[in-house]
Amino acid sequence: MKKLYFDYAMKLTFSSPVTDHRFQLRCIPATGPRQQVVDTKVVIDPEVEAEKAIDSFDSVVMTGFIPEPHDHFGYRVTGIAFVDNEHIKSEIYKPLYRFDSALTIPGPSITALTERCKDRLRHERNTGSPVAVASVVMDEVYQSFTYTPKSTTIRTTAEEALTQAKGVCQDYAHVMLAVCRHVGLTARYIAGLLGGEGATHAWVEVYHKDHWVGLDPTHNRLVDDNYITIAHGRDYRDCMLDIGIFSGDKVTQSQWVNASVHEASHVGL
Repeated sequence: MKKLYFDYAMKLTFSSPVTDHRFQLRCIPATGPRQQVVDTKVVIDPEVEAEKAIDSFDSVVMTGFIPEPHDHFGYRVTGIAFVDNEHIKSEIYKPLYRFDSALTIPGPSITALTERCKDRLRHERNTGSPVAVASVVMDEVYQSFTYTPKSTTIRTTAEEALTQAKGVCQDYAHVMLAVCRHVGLTARYIAGLLGGEGATHAWVEVYHKDHWVGLDPTHNRLVDDNYITIAHGRDYRDCMLDIGIFSGDKVTQSQWVNASVHEASHVGL
């Protein structure tokens, strides 16, 4: 088990004032099967009352409305997470994670990678467990990509990312999800935090013996106690940390993001 202090902040700056701003935040790590979260604090700027609820994927969601003109919007989330991958609690099986989602529908590139994984599984000694099979898929995905920031967008599909053979953590996760589901695994997308990333991170979990086990295809390794879960779902679209809509005249926006995760003993907690 590790005791981790997390600090995540996001700020949008608008080119001119906006009004009637409705937002939805899915940015708060919550207590779950592999982590206990305490001392959570959320600050939203401009200051506004936000309603809190739990969505159908058990993620914490905050919604709010800012009618007045404002030229920026941001939030900061801090807290402590006790993460323990050695004693993950069981979860109920959900069949929806076995099927394609909007961003993971396979095309020729995904199909070819799936066949390579199946061929490797046939020729390698493998226990055949979901984690063992997923580890092979993860390694093949890792070898198929070059990590390239700004080479994709939040709308890029798994097929598009794999075809160009470059992307970021979201793309690695989407491709792994697509292949996992077509080799018979139940798999879901995870959005969260990892020390040293400077931003949010994405990885995959597969269902094994009543538990979800994490694998990180961007780093080609199993998830350990350094990872904090924020949200999970079928793909990125179920786990968007912040979305919104506002009124303005030809407004453009720029975004700043910072994330840090440290062991609590290293920050005096």
